Amino acid sequence: MTSVRNGHVKVHSRLEVDENGWPPVSVESMWAVDLGDGTVRLDNTPWFARGVASDDIIRVEVDAEGVRWAGETVRASENCTIRLIVLKDGGSGAARQKVLETFHRLGTTGEGLEQFRMVALDVPPDADLSRIRRLLEHGDAQGWWH
Repeated sequence: MTSVRNGHVKVHSRLEVDENGWPPVSVESMWAVDLGDGTVRLDNTPWFARGVASDDIIRVEVDAEGVRWAGETVRASENCTIRLIVLKDGGSGAARQKVLETFHRLGTTGEGLEQFRMVALDVPPDADLSRIRRLLEHGDAQGWWH
């Protein structure tokens, strides 16, 4: 069944789960804008799907039930996705929010996911990449996130 919300459609991506059970799901669904030519523009930051980011144009295949499955990237957006598992304060809502606010000052957007103590950051090409990298390394060394 196809899910539609305000001109957006759901696109599903199959994920390979490793020997440690990560990612914790085998399929991720993401919101996208249907471009009408067998492609979509991703319109959210992926939590687990690798190799894609918001605003990427990807080819989709529709199965017999009308489910859209992600295929190859037709045009990369130049955005990148960074995922962090927040360790500070047990990954509390306040700790995740602090991480989002800190990286937002460097030009990112993102959101938190309570179930896995995660934040997913959407990094546009004009963000301060060198400061983001230094902060990522510093926070990892301090045990704030992984």
